[in-house]
Amino acid sequence: MLCSLLDGCARTATELAALADIGASSASAHFARLRAQGLVELAVQGKHRYYQLADADVAQALEALLVVAGVPRAPFKPATPGPLCHARTCYDHMAGTVAVRLHDAMLAQRWLQPDGRDYRVTPAGAAALTSLGLDLGAIGRQRRRHAYACLDWSARRPHLGGALGAALLQCCLQHGWVEQQLDSRALRVTAQGARRFDAWCRPRGRLADAA
Repeated sequence: MLCSLLDGCARTATELAALADIGASSASAHFARLRAQGLVELAVQGKHRYYQLADADVAQALEALLVVAGVPRAPFKPATPGPLCHARTCYDHMAGTVAVRLHDAMLAQRWLQPDGRDYRVTPAGAAALTSLGLDLGAIGRQRRRHAYACLDWSARRPHLGGALGAALLQCCLQHGWVEQQLDSRALRVTAQGARRFDAWCRPRGRLADAA
């Protein structure tokens, strides 16, 4: 079960129990011990409870044990429809593989800075987001969390949630970078949107750079 978490994603106890071919009650007992030893952390997202490795040191130790044991680890494949995995709405913000990539790019380019359990927008991020037409002042005045890491249930890694995430989705819709699918949470990334997002995710990329 621990080895299946080496990809940095979070999983439910039910999924991990199935991977290990053990009962859910046995898995819960194992994870209680693993949490007590500081090997895993519990992330609660709505009604769902996800487990993930506690830190990079735990991952390194597991990788070393796998090398010594000569045991390969199989990748985890979520049973989620492809279009929903790629891009979809999560309440009022964007989720899926595309959203996770954009979230990671915003952190890598230091547009966002971790601030406890939330994010704050850096001066560089403010300049970039304002250039897209986002009104950061109005976003900041909303009576809700400004920006935070929302765990993605298909990628099992975070995308951007909060008022900023909602504003970013509206920006993408208005620019025609994504389109809402009829009677579905799925979002279709347009050709222009794909170019924009690829440019954003390149090192030192900017969303406004792509043609």
